[in-house]
Amino acid sequence: MNIETFFIMRHELLLTAAVLTTLLMELFGNPRKKESIIYISMAMFGVITLIGFIPSPEGEMFGGMYISSTARLIMKNILNAGTLIALIFSVDWLKRDENKDRISEYFILLLSTLIGMNFMISSGHFLMFYIGLELATIPIAALAAFDRYKNKSAEAGIKLILSSSLSSGVLLYGLSLIYGVTGTLYMAETASAFSSGGLQTLGFIFFFAGLAFKVSTVPFHLWTADVYEGAPVNVTAYLSVISKGAAVFTLIIMLFTVFPAIAATWQKVIYIVSILTMTVGNLFAIRQQNLKRFLAFSSISQVGYILLGFIGGNELGMAAVIYYILVYIFSNLGAFGVVAAISNFSGKENINDYKGLYRTNPALSLAMMLALFSLAGIPPVAGFFGKFFLFAAAAEKGYYILVLIAVLNTIISLYYYLLIIKAMFLTTSEAPIEQFRSGFFTKLGLGICIAGIAATGFASILFEAVRQYSFGI
Repeated sequence: MNIETFFIMRHELLLTAAVLTTLLMELFGNPRKKESIIYISMAMFGVITLIGFIPSPEGEMFGGMYISSTARLIMKNILNAGTLIALIFSVDWLKRDENKDRISEYFILLLSTLIGMNFMISSGHFLMFYIGLELATIPIAALAAFDRYKNKSAEAGIKLILSSSLSSGVLLYGLSLIYGVTGTLYMAETASAFSSGGLQTLGFIFFFAGLAFKVSTVPFHLWTADVYEGAPVNVTAYLSVISKGAAVFTLIIMLFTVFPAIAATWQKVIYIVSILTMTVGNLFAIRQQNLKRFLAFSSISQVGYILLGFIGGNELGMAAVIYYILVYIFSNLGAFGVVAAISNFSGKENINDYKGLYRTNPALSLAMMLALFSLAGIPPVAGFFGKFFLFAAAAEKGYYILVLIAVLNTIISLYYYLLIIKAMFLTTSEAPIEQFRSGFFTKLGLGICIAGIAATGFASILFEAVRQYSFGI
């Protein structure tokens, strides 16, 4: 293996090295100094994230089973940046007494899922894709059950692994139909042999349904709220942002490179699924009191908006999806960072508990407000521009009714996001959450999220850069 080959596959190789190093530290390190694993593992991952931005050659490996391109590297770097923020938010939680003996397990499981996501994005063969999918899914089910003394956490892990098993079965059935018709598992050969026949279309529908479980589109979303509520807050943040982002990236690669022959069919499917997803997600979010369930349905509705970029089937739509995922990472992780800080301090996770929060913890309230404004798409924060580009991509192809429905759903989402802001800033409480000082890493994570929301909102050059490379997948 020469140095050029190393750079083609650097993300996966470096992450594997980080996992093995963390495992060795667990086996041979000083049991009294387990907290040092946090800093060493985070330092390693920080270096990996920086290395990911070094330009590298495009190419293929393993006979075309693994593909590297500039667009795919951008996707991986976005996921790495989001994972680094999620790890920063996890530091104070990992230092708690009940987690000190499982620090290395957390890093090993989380980085293993990221390796699987990277293989999904770079797959040029359906077998490579499926291996990556399972590697991304199984460890995160263990993370969902990480709070071993809480029944809800165990329940979340079981529900996630069962729903993932069902979705994998549906997806594999679709792949078997596709393989039976085309006679190949290579994606490039599948694309050239694919047609709009009935059996091919049926295979695609099963494949799409299996992947839609991972993205949490309606009607494949029923597991989401329960798993988000039961899992630890930091795991929920990772699941809602990084895992979902990887599934969205994979889906857009599949649609644009493997199934362009039936674009007219999958555009109709996405048209219906997009409307259902954003509408159901928004309507159910209004009813929630638990903030993790609230953000679960919020994330479902966000997927509905993201699908608008898919339906155009053009360069603008693909760039809008990639850009919006970047904005979504900063916005959603910012909101989850506040929820995690308050949950770790007080154990409170309901919206009513946030009444009067501004009077006791103004900095956290302002950070939460900015994150929610971005998720709602209020100008001039980044979420507004992200939604604007998604709506523009759909409108460019003449989907004006779909855009109108999306705008109406945005108004609905604005209502329930403002409910939290109202509770924090306008509603008084006789027993508000007490004033407390967040840890250094919580402040650092929130600072990065706020800076990211500001930077991605005003740096139009960033969107143009994404647009330049996004179609070369």
